[in-house]
Amino acid sequence: MKKTAVVFGTTTGNTEKAAHLIAEAIGKDKVSVMNVSSFSAVDINGFEFLIFGTSTWGYGDIQGDWESLIPSLKKSDLSGKTVVLFGLGDSSSYNETFCDGMGILYEELQGTGASFTGFCETAGYNFSSSRAVVNGKFAGLPLDEDNEAGKTRERISAWVDSFSENLEMKA
Repeated sequence: MKKTAVVFGTTTGNTEKAAHLIAEAIGKDKVSVMNVSSFSAVDINGFEFLIFGTSTWGYGDIQGDWESLIPSLKKSDLSGKTVVLFGLGDSSSYNETFCDGMGILYEELQGTGASFTGFCETAGYNFSSSRAVVNGKFAGLPLDEDNEAGKTRERISAWVDSFSENLEMKA
């Protein structure tokens, strides 16, 4: 299995909770789960498969802890690394900026040489606009703990299954 990190930025704890559920779906003993506030671009060298998660704040902003890491990530050579994204948003109160934080991560990591996987269909989500939609799909897994918390585990399980072959996981 590829050396894997789940790196999250959280303010209220929802993104951290999702990060641990993702690790559980992959196998807790097979991944490192880290808060982005204690992660650096140098840490990337120890991993082949990176799962980055952020919430969306305000009117479409990325979670604050990511802001200090993004500039160094943009300068990094992520060639040979696979990046998968997940994002949290509120599809009811902020349906026009749903999971924009995940979209910002995707946009900012373009040009780093990273290979992206884990795109999700938009069907089944109620939103009017999102920077996270790329070529008709979400750039990763969107989650809504404010309005659809009951769907989180099922969505994570299906999403992890969609890229588990890239992790070289054994069933």
